[in-house]
Amino acid sequence: MKEYVVLSEEVKKAKEQGLPIVALESTIISHGMPYPQNVQTAREVEAIVRENGAVPATIALIDGKIKIGLSDDELEMFGSSTGVAKVSRRDIGFLLASKKLGATTVAATMICAALADIHIFVTGGIGGVHRGAETTMDISADLEELAKTNVAVICAGAKSILDLNLTMEYLETKGVPVFGYKTDVLPSFFSRTSSIQLENNIDDTALLAQSLKAKWDLAIDGGAIIANPIPEEYSMDEAFINDAIETALKEADEQGVSGKDITPFLLGKIKDVTDGKSLESNIALVKNNAVIGSKLAVDFNNLSK
Repeated sequence: MKEYVVLSEEVKKAKEQGLPIVALESTIISHGMPYPQNVQTAREVEAIVRENGAVPATIALIDGKIKIGLSDDELEMFGSSTGVAKVSRRDIGFLLASKKLGATTVAATMICAALADIHIFVTGGIGGVHRGAETTMDISADLEELAKTNVAVICAGAKSILDLNLTMEYLETKGVPVFGYKTDVLPSFFSRTSSIQLENNIDDTALLAQSLKAKWDLAIDGGAIIANPIPEEYSMDEAFINDAIETALKEADEQGVSGKDITPFLLGKIKDVTDGKSLESNIALVKNNAVIGSKLAVDFNNLSK
C-alpha cells in the first residue's frame, strides 16, 4: 500500500503531531465547478479547514500515486486541466497503473482517506439513487462505499437531482446512519428542505464525534452522513429547483446523456436555468460544510488521544 499512497508535507507533519485532518475530494475541482471558481473555492475551503483547527487533505491520483494533500500548483493543475478522469472505486487500479490524472469522487475519496487513516471527509453532496433507477439501475457507488468504509461524510444532503426517497431507503437498508446537523429534515443540496424526516437531529459536533467513535469501537463498519443544510441566504426554493431538474432530465434523455456524465450535465443545466445562482449556492454550501467538518475532526481527534 505504501508504494501507492503519498502524503503531502503538511499532512505528514499533521500525522506526526497527532493533529486532526479533514479529507477533501478533487472531483469538485475538476468536474463540479468551472475554472477559475473551482481553484479559488478549493483554496478557500482549505483555508477554512485550517482556520477551524484542522489540516486539509485534498485527495487525487497523480502520476501513479494517491496524493493525500495537494500543493497549490497541483490544485491549479486540476482546476485548469481538461480530460481529468473521474475516479470511483472501479477506476482506481487502472488509473494508478496508467499514471493518468484522476479526480476522486465521494466513493474514491472515502477509500483513499481510509487508507491514510483519515475518518472525517467534507464534500458538497453525496451521490445516490438516480431518478428512474427502477429501470436504469443507476445507483451511485457512493452509497455502497458508505456501507463499508469507516469515513464520516459531511455534506448538504444528497444532490437534489437524485431520487431522495430511494436514496434514503438504500442507506437505511445498508445501515448507514444519517445525522441531521441542526435540522429535522434531509437537506436537498441547493435547498435546506425536503419532505424526508430525519430521526437524529444533532447540534453538537462533540456528540457526533462520540457517536462515530462508539460505532467504530464496536467494529460496526461503514460510514455516516452528517447532513448540514446550506446557509439560509443561499438556499433556493425547493419547487423551483425541482422544476429545473425535471427540465434538465428531459433534455439529458433526449441527448442520450447517462452514467457518470449525467451529474455534471444536470448541474450545468441547473446553473443556466438559475442564472448562475446555483454555482454561488454550491460554493457556499461546501464552505459551510468545511466549518462543521473541521470542528467535528477536532472533536473526534480529541477522543482518540
